[in-house]
Formats: sequence, C-alpha cells, structure tokens
Amino acid sequence: MTTPIFVWLRRDLRLADQPAFRAAAAKGPVIPVYVLDDEGAKHRRMGAASRWWLHHSLASLAADLERAGSRLILRRGRSEEVLAALAAETGAREVHGLHHVEPWWRNAERAVGKLLDLTLHHGLYLAPPGSVLTGGGTPFKIYTPFWRALQERMPPAPPLPAPKLTAPENWPASDKLEDWQLLPTKPDWAGGMRAEWTPGEGGAAERLETFTRRVARYAERRNLPAMLGTSRLSPHLHFGEVSPAQVWHAVANAGGSVATFLGELGWRDYAANVIHQFPNYGARSYKEEYDRLPWRTGPEAEADLAAWQQGRTGYPIVDAGMRELWATGWMHNRVRMIVASFLIKHLLIDWRRGEAWFWDTLVDADYGQNAVNWQWSAGSGVDANMFVRIMAPLTQSPKFDAAGYIRQWVPELAKLGDAEIHDPGLLRPRGYPAKIVEHTVGRARALAAHAALKAG
Repeated sequence: MTTPIFVWLRRDLRLADQPAFRAAAAKGPVIPVYVLDDEGAKHRRMGAASRWWLHHSLASLAADLERAGSRLILRRGRSEEVLAALAAETGAREVHGLHHVEPWWRNAERAVGKLLDLTLHHGLYLAPPGSVLTGGGTPFKIYTPFWRALQERMPPAPPLPAPKLTAPENWPASDKLEDWQLLPTKPDWAGGMRAEWTPGEGGAAERLETFTRRVARYAERRNLPAMLGTSRLSPHLHFGEVSPAQVWHAVANAGGSVATFLGELGWRDYAANVIHQFPNYGARSYKEEYDRLPWRTGPEAEADLAAWQQGRTGYPIVDAGMRELWATGWMHNRVRMIVASFLIKHLLIDWRRGEAWFWDTLVDADYGQNAVNWQWSAGSGVDANMFVRIMAPLTQSPKFDAAGYIRQWVPELAKLGDAEIHDPGLLRPRGYPAKIVEHTVGRARALAAHAALKAG
C-alpha cells in the first residue's frame, strides 16, 4: 500500500500552476485538505464577506477535484492538530503546501513542521517574500526601488497545467461544507455578491480572459469608477484561484498600458514584502508617533464611523463607495483611497477602525494589502502618503468623472445633473443626509491634530 501525501490548502485554491499539488502528485496518492483554522487566526479570522467567498471557492475546488478523480477533505480546528489527527488516521506523514506570509499562518507552518514532514513551496507571489533585496542584502522598504528590483527577475516562470492526481486507497472522513455555516442566512445579505462574482478557478479564468481584452487601456480607465477599467482579479488572487504568474503571462504582451497594470501586480508583492518584515503591520503604525495622534473617540466619533460605514456621510463619492462595498464586497481602488482619507482625516478616526471594517466586508480582504494601503492613507506607513495631503472628495469626484458611479450607488441623487451630483448642496434631495463635517472644518481639524502630534 502506497502511503498518501497531504496537500494542505489555505489561500491557494486551484489545481493549475499550484506547486504543492504538482510536488505531491509526483510522489504518490494525494489527499487534499482544507482546514478552517479560526483558532490559529484568532481576531484575524476571515470576515463575513471572505467567508462567503470561501464557501463558494471550496465548493468549486471540490467539484474540480471530483472531476479529476480526487476529493477535498474539509476539517475544522487548529491546523497542526487537524493534520496530526489525519496523519494518525491515514498513515500519511508528508505534507506539501504553499508558503504564506500572514503571521498566523507562519505560526501554523512552524507548528505543523514540528509534527509532520512539511515541505513548503512558493506560488502566491511573483517572487518569494523576503527574496527581493537591496544591493546590501536587506529587504526593501520603499515600493519604487522594490519594483525596479522585482522587474529584473521577471517574467516569472511559465505557469504549469494541473497535474494528474492519484487517489488513496481509503479516504478519511470530511466535514460537510454546509455545516461550517459560512454563508449568511438571517438575513441573506449576499445577493449583490452573487450577482457580481463567480468564485473558483473557473471564475478566475473567465475574469482574466475578459480583462486581457481591455488591459491595454488600463492606465486611462483604472481611476474612473464609472467605467469597468480595473481587472477585478483581486479576490481571485487573494484566494489563490489564479496565480500571479498566470496573470502576468496572460497580459504581458497586450501592449498599451499593460506596464501600469503589472506595476499594480508588483504592489501586491510589495505588500507581502512589508508584512514579511513587519508581521504586526496590521495592528501597529510603522511610524510609532502616529499611535499618539489624538484620534477622535466617544459617542460622536462612533456615530460618524457608523455614518461612514453605512454610506451616509453627505459626500456622494464617499457614500457611493461605501454602498458599493456593502452590496458587492468590493470597492473601486480610487474610491478606496478617497473613503480611507475621509475617515482618517476628515473624521479623524483611527485608521485601524477602517481597516477592520474592510477586513469584514471585502471579498478580497488581504492582510498585507489592507494594512499597507490603510497605513499609506494615514501617513503612518513605511512608504506612505504625507498626512497633511488631504484628499478633497468634492474635487476628486468630478476629477474622475464619478457622476455615473454615484447615480448607480446613491439613487437618491440620480436625478441631479452632472454639475450638482458631486456636491448637492442646497439641492440635496429629501432622505439624503447633510455633510457630517464640512471639508474646511475637517481639514483644519486634521491639520491641527497633526501639528499637535509633531509638537510632542
């Protein structure tokens, strides 16, 4: 009897260009295992939108494995305990997986490695996190030189097809996906996400194919929220339903402004590079003095936070973004920058409150990118925008032609003309709120708080 080999799955839910599957398949029968490890992640357990995506991604992968003559084994608990129990049940001792950069997954990898023969492969990023180094042999902190150095190692190796899988003689028992209750029921708030997304490797392939036909115009369209100018590949990349190498090779020869998009793919690697150096980046400001900034707290601040979360700030571009997020689990990248700046500076609310909301509501909630982008907006990050550069929503909205976007997500304003919809002012329709803070007041308050911080 040939001893089976585990493939330990996490954010790598695909068969093609998946090194752990290929390595395990080359050695013997494969038992693919996904462990829902909320205990190891603790407060970083997946948010509600990510859990919705996970359910459908696992269902898709299970169907793909069935077609390949295999199965997906689902278990719940601490990764090391679950895999050790499965090893006792099956006789398997060898585990293959992909390197993950999140601190809780790195802890789990160390724990599993103490109990079983664990081999980790790289396949979540263009280059292994921590491997792109300066001339002095240290990790980069700033994106631009990091991206230059990463490009010298590109293109990535050509993606490989899914391997042929051999089934073990006996399968261990599996949890039922439905019993994990990853989907919302009372109420079922996922209708907009079902309409927008098709989780799984097949859905990722379709999204990538569609994007290859318009990536050449990426630079001119990516900042216009009313247009379908971005790739919308982020949740598929986050859950590993498509590899960055597959994306690179699919679009690299498209011409036009494809280099701009590849730079955004590089930003994803950069965020992993930051988290690899600073595992607590999602909880602590890199520039420690920003943790002393006099953030607003108390009932009034909490009411403002709730208005921001609900898209009821009185700033149409901000409200459109927050409502798109709630409905679809996603938000246009330019609008993400605007709403983040608004929360941090106009409302003077700690960036971690916004990061936590995104963690719960984004289908592409990624620890590295979420933390790096929020700290960029707050001015507290290793490579960040200056705090005193305050985005003006009423300027950003017409600049990026957001009228159609606002009409889609803020229907109370749909009848306003293009000249008024960005700032309704006295034309504000009944039911749409007044501004919770005037731009000049919010800006002055933010600058005063920053001045107080610098004064010590």
